[in-house]
Amino acid sequence: MSHILRVEWFMVVELRKETAIEMLYTMLKIRKFEETIKDIYAEGKKPVFDLSAGPIPGFLHLSAGQEPAAVGVCIHLRADDFVSAAHRAHHIAIAKGVDLKRLAAEIFGKKTGLCKGKGGHMHLFDPQKNFSSNGIVGASFPHAVGAALAYKMQGKDSVAVAYGGDGAANQGIFHEALNLAAIWKLPVIFVIEDNSWALSFPKRLSTAISRNSDRASAYGIPGVFIPDNDLFRIFEVAGEAIKRAREGGGPTLIEIETYRFYGHYVGDPERYRAKDEVEKLRAKDPINRVKEQLIRKGWLTDKEFEELVFRASAEVDEAINFARESPYPDPEEALQDVFA
Repeated sequence: MSHILRVEWFMVVELRKETAIEMLYTMLKIRKFEETIKDIYAEGKKPVFDLSAGPIPGFLHLSAGQEPAAVGVCIHLRADDFVSAAHRAHHIAIAKGVDLKRLAAEIFGKKTGLCKGKGGHMHLFDPQKNFSSNGIVGASFPHAVGAALAYKMQGKDSVAVAYGGDGAANQGIFHEALNLAAIWKLPVIFVIEDNSWALSFPKRLSTAISRNSDRASAYGIPGVFIPDNDLFRIFEVAGEAIKRAREGGGPTLIEIETYRFYGHYVGDPERYRAKDEVEKLRAKDPINRVKEQLIRKGWLTDKEFEELVFRASAEVDEAINFARESPYPDPEEALQDVFA
């Protein structure tokens, strides 16, 4: 028995039980991975926070709470489809199918990592899965447009997806990318993860309109706003946008209202937030909501959910152990695989 989800401006996307369970499992894996990484990141950084100390030095940006934006879109993608993400990208990488062991190893700076330990957690590249991320705000948009142009010129039906936050939507390159994609009718999906904060600056004070999706009309392309971190609404809208792109229908702009449970980075004092903001957001934890929805539909039991949690934890633990046991790059490797 399948459930038909309808949208106003496209056709229909069918959600099956197996797909719903797969998305929930991926969300659990993302959450477990980030919670584990967060605990390890704290090692050696106490009692006084030292950014350079511990097994994971440097900044760490977590995406806990934003899992639906990654899972609901990437479930529709193939390995040959390209995804470009920003600095907060663990959830998107995992949803795209990036190897969990090599992802963990890269975060630890190990030579078995995706970039041999040289990229860290913000600069993740996996050619096998056509995934990339970087720390430049807004840079994901032109990268995806370039990939989409290449696909079109090659006569392929592959698509490109660009992720950015609500702050990135105020970068000039975002509008240039939208304009080119619209002119050339490229197979690219722009996804804005609106978590209300650009670092510590609220969207209401930085953006002239309430919805970035409305900006799509300026470029003659569809724009859709998805409220309340709704996984299944994201699934239906993204599915039809990707289908439309594959068939030559051009780009779509999707804005997702999502939630950031942690600060801009781990260690962020978050003085800019109301004291009860995170508590209210956690009351709407998307994992719990999806679990309850599937139980009500008869697609999941509490026991089956616990089995999913166990599987996700085991997979993450295996990846973390692999990363911890992997060697660091040798000093003479510092100048390898870099531009001279």
